[in-house]
Amino acid sequence: MASGLATHRTLATDWRFDAPSFEDPKSLRKRLDALSRLVDLTGRLAAEHDLDAVLTAAADLACRAVGCERASLFVFDEAAQSLIMRVATEVELGELRLPLGQGIAGWVAERRELVNVPDPAADLRWSDVADRVTGFTTRNLLAAPLLSPPDGKLVGVLQLLNKDKGFDGFDERLVTAFASHAAIAIERAALLDDAKQSQSMKMNLDVGRQIQAGFLPKCLPTIPGYEIAAWWEPAEGVGGDYYDVLPLPDGRVGLVIADVSGHGIGPSLLMASVRAMLHVLARTESDPSRILSLLSETIRGDFELGRFVTLLFAVLDPVKHELTWVNAGHGPSLLLNRRAGTCKMLETTALPLGFSDDHDFPTAGPLPLATGDLLLLATDGAIELCDEKGEMFGRRRLEQVFLAHQHEPATAVCEALKAAIIAAGTNGPPPDDVTLLVLERKAGSPDSEQLPA
Repeated sequence: MASGLATHRTLATDWRFDAPSFEDPKSLRKRLDALSRLVDLTGRLAAEHDLDAVLTAAADLACRAVGCERASLFVFDEAAQSLIMRVATEVELGELRLPLGQGIAGWVAERRELVNVPDPAADLRWSDVADRVTGFTTRNLLAAPLLSPPDGKLVGVLQLLNKDKGFDGFDERLVTAFASHAAIAIERAALLDDAKQSQSMKMNLDVGRQIQAGFLPKCLPTIPGYEIAAWWEPAEGVGGDYYDVLPLPDGRVGLVIADVSGHGIGPSLLMASVRAMLHVLARTESDPSRILSLLSETIRGDFELGRFVTLLFAVLDPVKHELTWVNAGHGPSLLLNRRAGTCKMLETTALPLGFSDDHDFPTAGPLPLATGDLLLLATDGAIELCDEKGEMFGRRRLEQVFLAHQHEPATAVCEALKAAIIAAGTNGPPPDDVTLLVLERKAGSPDSEQLPA
């Protein structure tokens, strides 16, 4: 209300320079009514918080305040340097864009000046696109920039159309006073709208992360003679990383790590399908080659264009201490021989799931696991973090840290890798989920030849 009273005082002061209006009681009555409507308008704008409601109210009530036929309101798109028509009273026009400088509204936006045009058809700046689309005839118009104080930031343009006998100086002052109030209300509502969208997006991401985290093991199983550790760090967006430890029917253990391409709900849902099918298949199948073949056949209809899944399914025999695997195009996977102090990459044996209709997934191995040997399975996010110089952590540094901590247990190795990766990622949030799965054959675990038959 205080804002409306300030407007009332400003316009009352302006009347001193418009003496003829005082000689006509009817004209004076109309102007007092206009002021009263403006006070009401500013109050309504202050009460609105929804952006669409503010825009609609601004155009509709400004039209009533000056007594014209129609109004249109454009908002300024700073990134595109153009105006977008958001409201047109009495008509549905859809989204109409005007570059700065085009049409009378574009001219007003570019110059930040009010313009009163008694005959638009005779004005070189005039664009009759809207009239041709709607069949409306614009006889006169008043257009004002919506400038937010104190720095005069352009928020949009208000355009009023067709007033009997045309727009006069009082209308210009009325609209100028109103325009600053409208600009403040629109900017405030836009900020609130952005905040709501940001909050809604954050809530959706939080829910997505919770769902994604729910697909991962609540706790890692105990494997006699072995220690296992894992770390999963989600990126800002919902991703598609997945790891699991699955008991197989023949007594062996499946170690799974996978990465669905892309970010968002789509990859997360595809990852959920992969997890669900693996859990079902691992109840009856022990051969990783057959498991992935059946998985590929089952979920091939779930792949969107360009979407794929890299997946490594390693099988640990805790009795023979051997490792076999199928690697469907997955990234960093290292087997560390502690005695030799060397690392071996687990070779790729097949294309990622979704790359083709080929459902052949050959197995590699077996490789023996001696006491103290370590297995590291990771996703690409572990090597793609960048430092302040823009240099990626990379496979080489991952291997260096892995080797540097080879004499520590799996949990400590996982923590050391985690610390090194976090320290390297100083150039903003991680672009992708980061997942690590570390397995160690502990000292004191019996060799297969020492086990009773």
